[in-house]
Amino acid sequence: MSATPEAPPPPDERRRRFEQVYAAHRAGILGYALRRTADPQDAADVLAETFLVAWRRLDDVPRGDAARLWLYGVARRVLANHHRGERRRSALVGDLAGRLRGDLAAHRAPAPDGELAAIAAAFGELSEDDRELLSLVGWEGLDHGEIAAVLGCSRNAVRIRLHRARRRFARALDRQGAQAPNAHAMPAAVINGERA
Repeated sequence: MSATPEAPPPPDERRRRFEQVYAAHRAGILGYALRRTADPQDAADVLAETFLVAWRRLDDVPRGDAARLWLYGVARRVLANHHRGERRRSALVGDLAGRLRGDLAAHRAPAPDGELAAIAAAFGELSEDDRELLSLVGWEGLDHGEIAAVLGCSRNAVRIRLHRARRRFARALDRQGAQAPNAHAMPAAVINGERA
């Protein structure tokens, strides 16, 4: 006679068993994770991942107090994966930071002098919102519709805000004794915030 595989327990029984395991061991596993992580959010992630494994492998979870030891073993492996991931992320962040420092040092523009210094000072006088708006036009080359999408407002609102920002920039330039940036240096579409 061949042995027939045992049928899995009904879903309600499976869920009930998981809830019992979770209720009995959640606090212990959370404490285990909290003592081994620097951030409570990381401990919560370890707890969630541990019990996700328990749910998926519920048939492998031993009965009684042995379940606690089994869960500690799972949590230990989850923590090891977490720590490996943290080390990889830290190494990547360090590598990227080094590259960015090198790139920024290589591309750093010389400090402006004369007329450019006055223009930079006038630009610096503007509010952050005005600087962002003028930068989206002048540096990013966006048109009114694109700026509206970035700022989450209407095209008409961009047109009005841009007009006001330009007036404030012109007044700041006057206070600095500077002329508006040379229109020949930038395409008219960029100056006006419209596509040609």
